[in-house]
This record gives sequence, structure tokens and C-alpha cells, in this order.
Amino acid sequence: MRNRARLASLVLLGALGGIAGCATLQQIAALRQVDFAIDRVANARLAGVSLDRVRDAQSLGALDIARIGAALAAGRMPFAIELHLTGLNPAANNVAARLVQMDWTLLLDERETISGSLDREFVFEPGVATDVPIDVQLDLADFFANNAQDMIDLALAVAGAGGEPKRIALLATPTVQTSLGPIRYPQPIRIVSGTLGG
Repeated sequence: MRNRARLASLVLLGALGGIAGCATLQQIAALRQVDFAIDRVANARLAGVSLDRVRDAQSLGALDIARIGAALAAGRMPFAIELHLTGLNPAANNVAARLVQMDWTLLLDERETISGSLDREFVFEPGVATDVPIDVQLDLADFFANNAQDMIDLALAVAGAGGEPKRIALLATPTVQTSLGPIRYPQPIRIVSGTLGG
């Protein structure tokens, strides 16, 4: 009798585990189906100069040029942006995708630059576009040290101030909250890619 009760308990636990495992797989699959895209770049600053009001390189003021020149002379080119992604979980899904963390690496013109971690929770309800802002700060001189004009052109293009189109991409390793706890993807996935500027 005791063995039967133990067997029944094991069967019940196995069934519950199977249900939880199925829910976990659904949540992970839902995250994979979220369509990420670059929505916009906001609050772009190059060497402390706001690029929000700059249309092209010729519209930089004398003080702006002096600040950028001083940064170049010091061998630095600090660049900061607020990168807004849009995550859209298809309406056909019946499962919300819950992202609790995302480690990311930024690629500019296919060149790997900095990495960071987004430590906020985002819930992607089916059929609802969700804004995902990421603060990015890097020194362009660390990655484009050979050409000052390239750095300025890149910053202006990313900020939407014209210039040659530049490719921007984000490699991410999401962590999803599931019924079994948080699960981290074993490999980065390329979740966003687009062209800015031009």
C-alpha cells in the first residue's frame, strides 16, 4: 500500500513537472517569437554635445566643434544614446513573453563595441508593441581610432542627423521568467538589426 501511494505521488509529481515544463517551453518559445526592431535613438550626445538639434556636420556650432575637437585632442570621443527597441509579441500567440534580464552587445557597422546588461522586467503581451529603452555609453575612439571623421559621421548617422547609412545591431542573451524560475539562454541571439542615417 505504501509503495502504491509513493508511486502515485511520483506519477503526480511527474505530471505536474510535465505541465510546468510545457509552460516553460511555451514561455521560451513566445520570447523567441517576439519581433524586435530599432524604433528610434534619443538623447544622443557626442563629447557632451547634444545631437538632437543637429541636422548634419555643417550645422554644428563653433562651441560644439571646439568641444568635439578637445575630446579628439585628448584621444577620446564619448558617445551616449538612448536606444529604443520595440518588442512585438504576435497577436496569434496566447502566451505573454516575460523578459527579466538581457545581456547585450552593440555592433556598429558590424564592429563589436560595448556590452551591457538590461536589468528591468518587460512583459510582451500578445499583439501589443512594448518599448524597451537601453542606455548606451561608449568611447568611439576605442573602436574607430584611426579616423576622426568616421567617428563623427557614425555618431551623426546613429543620431539620425544624415550622413552615410550605418548599420547597427544588438546581440542579446535574454533571461526569461518561467514557472520553474528564471532561465537564461545558453547562446546570444541576434534580436535586432537595422540601418540608421542616410
